[in-house]
Amino acid sequence: MVLNYMMVAVAIFLITYIAIVLDKINSTTVALFGAGVMLVIGVINQKQAIANIDFNTIGLLVGMMIIVNILKRTGVFEFLAIKAAKLAKGDPWKIVVLFSLLTALASALLDNVTTVLLIVPVTLVITDTLEVNPIPFLVPEILIANIGGTATLIGDPPNIMIGSAANLGFMDFIINLAPVIVVITAVTLFIFKFIYRNGYHASDDRKKIVLSMNEEIAIKNHKLLKKSLFVLILTMLGFIIHDKIGLESATVALSGAALLLLLSGIDPEDILIEVEWSTIFFFMALFILVGALVEVGAIDILAKGMLSVTKGNPFVTAMVILWVSAIASSFLNNIPFVATMIPLIQSMEAVGHMNVTPLWWALALGACLGGNGTLIGASANVIVGGMLDKHGNKLTFGSYFKVGFPLMLVSIVISSAYLWIFYL
Repeated sequence: MVLNYMMVAVAIFLITYIAIVLDKINSTTVALFGAGVMLVIGVINQKQAIANIDFNTIGLLVGMMIIVNILKRTGVFEFLAIKAAKLAKGDPWKIVVLFSLLTALASALLDNVTTVLLIVPVTLVITDTLEVNPIPFLVPEILIANIGGTATLIGDPPNIMIGSAANLGFMDFIINLAPVIVVITAVTLFIFKFIYRNGYHASDDRKKIVLSMNEEIAIKNHKLLKKSLFVLILTMLGFIIHDKIGLESATVALSGAALLLLLSGIDPEDILIEVEWSTIFFFMALFILVGALVEVGAIDILAKGMLSVTKGNPFVTAMVILWVSAIASSFLNNIPFVATMIPLIQSMEAVGHMNVTPLWWALALGACLGGNGTLIGASANVIVGGMLDKHGNKLTFGSYFKVGFPLMLVSIVISSAYLWIFYL
């Protein structure tokens, strides 16, 4: 009976995963249906399903979504982008560098999807003013958004999941991942200088128009901006010390969100309606699906199989996880992939008695950076591609692949060297 349940659970999971990858039906609908089937046929009961949902991840996502949705009402991103364009004196290459650094920082402190949603429209205004092709500006922003998001606990959903499962705090991610991310960012920008060298030229007349733009009018609500920045700084400080004071990261995020709602005086319904509830339920369904595989013992068998292949060698295991995660995340959604890998690594720790800390960093680097490989590799890529399409500048899968995949491989090579030197 146990074997039958295991086969059924694996079959349901694989069918659900394939349906998510094919993207013919809404991924949240597919995931919820798959989780529902697991419950109805008795592979997992309701109590087990709820126990397998990582509410720390859910709470952190909801809290940050509320804070970001209030912050974006202030117009601060538009202000910073125009200010950066003026600091660059309208020079296209300098604008790319400054916008990319702004994108990296924002992705690390907020998240990469929100960052591109806020910065891409402003970038398009600047490129229209300069009368240049926006693709050499936006492709770097895509890659840098995903790279920057890798540096922190809250920058990319896979990191949120890894941090919660492995009990890793905000500063753990900063200390262990930020150094290599700085190197990868610098190398990536340096290469872009040559890839799009013919796309970074504009006339002096167009540069003067950029310099005449008034960034002050971008700020829509000064009082709300001050309150939002105060709460954001407070929340970041909370993330830095949360594991020292015994608080979960979700508690910090939700407390910050509640405080900002209180200080802003905005009707919670206006903000809560903007929370990406579809994403939240997608996560919950995935936790149930993967939890079912854990309950029937499928993940333990997979862990033993992987350990037998790598013979428990930490270096080989970390490299396999890094490279498989990167390649898989280029073509598949990295969230369900990471959801599957987390219990696998936990089982490897239990079965093989390994020090799995380097494996968590390998998974984070592979899953987050791997998203740069193709136009469908990460949510930020898809969003920017759609915005460019609406703008009349088609970014095809092939044209992105020629740039994104080699640069993704460069970042994984750098990550491999980093893991080998400092951890293995």
